[in-house]
Amino acid sequence: MSFNKIILLGNITRDIELRYTPTGTAIAKTAIATNRKYKTQAGEQKEEVCFVDLTFFGRSAEIANQYLGKGKQVLIEGRLVQEHWVDNSGQKRSKHSVHVETMQMLGNKQEAQKQTTQPTQPAQQPKQNIPEMDIDDDSIPF
Repeated sequence: MSFNKIILLGNITRDIELRYTPTGTAIAKTAIATNRKYKTQAGEQKEEVCFVDLTFFGRSAEIANQYLGKGKQVLIEGRLVQEHWVDNSGQKRSKHSVHVETMQMLGNKQEAQKQTTQPTQPAQQPKQNIPEMDIDDDSIPF
């Protein structure tokens, strides 16, 4: 049995590139940046940033194109894949990326209301969304 699931929380690093296959399937590509803050043994604060390419398919690709953009915070769940291709100079290349299966757009309530309410309504104090994850204990590999 094998298990391939990845969950990332971060910010979109570039605007969505949306394309369609000849059969009409939408494919959207972008990237996410995640960060981790830690303290070294010497007590120095450090930050580690990881950039990961994302690929959305079908309706999810169209939704991502409509609502996600550079800087938007998103929680994604998907599977890790290794892509292979030959570059312009004939060299074989590969990279890891994530094929997104589900996503949750995050941000504060005020940002969400900007998209759905009239400008005459008073703005509410922002609340940070805390993502909820439904994880089956049997699917945890440790």
